[in-house]
Amino acid sequence: MQRRNFIKKSSLMAFSVSAFGGIHWNGINFVGDSPTTTDILGPFYRPGAPMRNNIISPGSTGIPMNLSGKVFSENGETPLDNALVEIWQCDEKEYYDNASDDYLFRGAVKTDKNGAYNFKTIVPVPYKANPDNENSWRPAHIHMRVSVPDQQDLITQIYFKGDQYIDNDTWASSPRAINRTLEIIKNDKGESEVTFDIVMSKEFPLDSKVYDRITGLYKMEDESNIEFIKSDDLLLLKRNGHLLEGLRYVGNNTFEGGVGYPKVSFELLEKGGTKAVISLPSKSVSGEKFLKYKES
Repeated sequence: MQRRNFIKKSSLMAFSVSAFGGIHWNGINFVGDSPTTTDILGPFYRPGAPMRNNIISPGSTGIPMNLSGKVFSENGETPLDNALVEIWQCDEKEYYDNASDDYLFRGAVKTDKNGAYNFKTIVPVPYKANPDNENSWRPAHIHMRVSVPDQQDLITQIYFKGDQYIDNDTWASSPRAINRTLEIIKNDKGESEVTFDIVMSKEFPLDSKVYDRITGLYKMEDESNIEFIKSDDLLLLKRNGHLLEGLRYVGNNTFEGGVGYPKVSFELLEKGGTKAVISLPSKSVSGEKFLKYKES
């Protein structure tokens, strides 16, 4: 099994993480041993959503929909109880509630002893990411984060078959989203419902001393402020105060976002400082930490 190490610097120990399996095309369909694929966090995640399975806001005119499924360990067979499943989406007017105390169209539940979860929500609608750009439409989707001890936190999205905007959307049209593009069916009560089973990845956590060195505020060479925050086994990235991405450790001093970017590589400097290099497909930017958090 391939091993990838967090490079030893200063007084830090070396830490390692296993490589995950892969999905491949066998000529008929996608097969493989990979867990549920990840996706971008997006700019609308809010930690601390209320524990509730009905996230339909009072007065909503959206089409009610049941979302349910099971959460399994990395073997795809063992159900995981007490996993935290968070979801968030826009309302029927293409609006994300990112500020109110009501946490509209946001909620969280814990899985039962069979790994099962369920939500009552509405059929999401496409929305224009940039009101002034007709090419910025995103297909209807629901965001999810799943957290459970001993498994890598999962950040992903589900899409829906037949959506006219999928083909033009970078993330929904990716082969990684094949098994997350779902069919909405009608149950025997005439209600819309969709099923999404989730397979988690094995967690390979880094020591808290590593997070002590890399979390904090960084001044980047493009004058932006980047903040890295530990959240379970993810590293959340904020840019100028806006939460943008959840990063997982992939080895070689590097974390990456849900679709393989951004990639963030850290260098632990000799005098105790830390340098971060954030790489996107089109550019990279670096900076050093100027404010650290109290060590645990």
